[in-house]
Amino acid sequence: MKAGCLHRWYHRLAACLLACALPCAWATECIVPAKPGGGMDASCKLLRRVMQSEAGQQDFKVAYLPGGIGAVAWSSVVSQRRGGPETLVAFSGGSLLSLAQGKYGRADVGDVRWVAGIGIDHGMIAVRGDAPWHNLKQLLEAIRKNPSAVTVGLSGTVGSQDWLKMALLAQHAGFTPRQFRFVALEGGGDSFAALQAGHVQVISGDTSEAAYFMADGKVRILAVLSEQRLPGPLHSVPTAREQGYDVVWPIIRGFYMSAHASQEDYRRWVQYFDRALADPAFDRQRSMGGLQPFAMTGKPLSDYIAQTVARYRRQSQELGLVR
Repeated sequence: MKAGCLHRWYHRLAACLLACALPCAWATECIVPAKPGGGMDASCKLLRRVMQSEAGQQDFKVAYLPGGIGAVAWSSVVSQRRGGPETLVAFSGGSLLSLAQGKYGRADVGDVRWVAGIGIDHGMIAVRGDAPWHNLKQLLEAIRKNPSAVTVGLSGTVGSQDWLKMALLAQHAGFTPRQFRFVALEGGGDSFAALQAGHVQVISGDTSEAAYFMADGKVRILAVLSEQRLPGPLHSVPTAREQGYDVVWPIIRGFYMSAHASQEDYRRWVQYFDRALADPAFDRQRSMGGLQPFAMTGKPLSDYIAQTVARYRRQSQELGLVR
């Protein structure tokens, strides 16, 4: 066998062996519990890019199951109407907040298997590129003076994470959270579509959703809700803290799967993510998607989720958002 042919043969063999190590590598489904275009959609597409680049996997399906800001997808997986050992569901910090506030019904963190946390997103506030506001102070002053003149688009309703971001900023700006006018939408994709169509003047969303829309100048990001400025395409956007509003909102992104899947299938997925998250290639894909480093899988992630949901529940009760 010639050297070139031998090299190609070894390359194909290595790809095949890697594919065999992936959980159900040739029939993966990633459920986005929202409409296309938001942060959870981006999580599934990030995973698709990683798996396809690793082993040339082509049979990777991204399925959309919107409704109730994740409630429909959760119920479908818990009840076994959807989901199996080859299916992952994207989740975010907003999913955990909804779970804590009882928006998924009589649900518990143990109803699913938490597979992997793959990155940290952050909240942001955006307006149209032709909007009259060029910083956060100008926007919040306009809302304070005439709340009915500015409509904010956000995922979910009162108590959702997008609502809470605006509520915290409102408090710092000197008006009550329930004064601002908002429209409840189903995911970040809907929010940006409503903003570009002029149905809302502001959106409270996430940075991973924003970078794509900044490129053509149609969207202006007024603030990121992070500890410090973010690297990448949003590096020029000031934080809310820099502008005098001490509001920080990190958002975990990751995947869960059905609790009805076997322990073996769950362990295989956890082992896959342990390997993938340690690979610099994954970090490059994560950065391209606007996410900051975070890697946690299996039991440590499950414990982290339980603690986070408990904290969100306490905070929501203090704000009168949970009975």
